[in-house]
Amino acid sequence: MIARKISVQRLPAYWYIYFLALPSVVAVSLFAYFPAASGMYHAFFRWNGDYINEFISFTNFSEAVHDPILWYGFGVIALLVAFNIVKMIPSIITAIVINRLKSEKSAYFYKVLFVVPMIIPGMVTLLIWKFFYDPNAGLFNMLLKGTGVLPLMCKVDSFFHWGIFINGVNPIWLGDANLVLPSVIFWGFPWVGVVGVLIYLAGLQNIEKSIYEAADLDGITSFKKLWYIELPLILSQVRINLVMMIIGTLQDYGLFLVLFGKEGGPNGKAMVPGLYMYVNAFVQQRAGYACAIGILLFLFILILTELNNRFVRIDK
Repeated sequence: MIARKISVQRLPAYWYIYFLALPSVVAVSLFAYFPAASGMYHAFFRWNGDYINEFISFTNFSEAVHDPILWYGFGVIALLVAFNIVKMIPSIITAIVINRLKSEKSAYFYKVLFVVPMIIPGMVTLLIWKFFYDPNAGLFNMLLKGTGVLPLMCKVDSFFHWGIFINGVNPIWLGDANLVLPSVIFWGFPWVGVVGVLIYLAGLQNIEKSIYEAADLDGITSFKKLWYIELPLILSQVRINLVMMIIGTLQDYGLFLVLFGKEGGPNGKAMVPGLYMYVNAFVQQRAGYACAIGILLFLFILILTELNNRFVRIDK
């Protein structure tokens, strides 16, 4: 009777876990692992996504290694990753300023301000920025003219003979091969990421008040608090955001597709690996080669993530 009672008591928990875990495993396998495994498999085939499916061994990888367009795209991504690391600084500073506010109402108000933009679809933000760069009606050129920056840029251009900024001609930021990458780098100014700020705030709020009180007793300045207390204690959040930024930058192609089309802008200046993979898969019907590019992207993400884990150390 005792053994039977124990088994009856354990049965609901066992079946509860079984019926929850099994569908979850099936769903993850079907929608995550199966597409990844299919991509790895078809990377060794001349495959157009439909009826052509010919095994060609490592030919796709050999072509990718010697593809100048693909390696140019990786160069663009390396440049964007470097600047995106710099773009993380405003989010860190903003989070620290909000955390240091003495008024809880003010801190809550600013947190809400950072949450509200999250309801705006990303495509809307993208189209707003695209209009911002419009050469005739865009706000960017208006600001440059109104502040006198554009005439100054024209003078600098005439001195160095760049041929980019000309008096009386509005710069075509998304249509000039020389201005495409600077436009993408400036994208999102002032670079205060909503999610990044909230993640940093979560880390800052876990710092015990006694640490700040001890720092105040020792007469530590605000800058030293930033350098010796706050930054070291939010390195976990910095590392998380750094990994997410690297993965997002390497995989992103939607922004470049909407702004510059499948050609990657003038002279292909914005042809990043993600966009090149999309073009090969859905425009040129070379899905097998696109799968090989995807595997190379995966390997680069693994390498950069490992470097991040090795060099961004957390010593609290």
